[in-house]
Amino acid sequence: MNVADLLTDAFERVHASVHDAVEGLSADRLATRPEGSANSIAWLVWHLTRVQDDHVSDAEGVEQAWTAQGWADRFGLPFSPSDTGYGHSGDEVAAVRASAKLLTGYHDAVHERTLRYVGGLSGHDLDRIVDDAWDPPVTLGVRLVSVVNDATQHVGQAAFVRGSLLNG
Repeated sequence: MNVADLLTDAFERVHASVHDAVEGLSADRLATRPEGSANSIAWLVWHLTRVQDDHVSDAEGVEQAWTAQGWADRFGLPFSPSDTGYGHSGDEVAAVRASAKLLTGYHDAVHERTLRYVGGLSGHDLDRIVDDAWDPPVTLGVRLVSVVNDATQHVGQAAFVRGSLLNG
């Protein structure tokens, strides 16, 4: 297995889990916040997709799908176009309301771009510095592993919330 195949497999698993987490749920169900204050499925899926879009687009040196493909306008959220959800307050989490179709549509667009990018990577590419604001500077390999880690944590949380909603 090469680097491109490994990264493709990791992102494919996240993609399938995102679809599983939202499938068949109404916008109201997707916006439900357990205990009234936890993150909703809609916010979790939106956030993990925004982070993936932001980080992978930055590494590739292209505009994010969020703005380039009009997803920001379709979602109509009261946030800056650069907002990825990091540090959101409870009110900001509650503001993320979307249908399963909208959430998976955006995720599918980001996923397609991600696979196109990682599909062309080799092991040597992973050593490239993509963020020198950190000590040590962040390599492409570290950044992509970070994106996969963040996405798997959040999609796991979304699956937990889904289970709570359907079985609670």
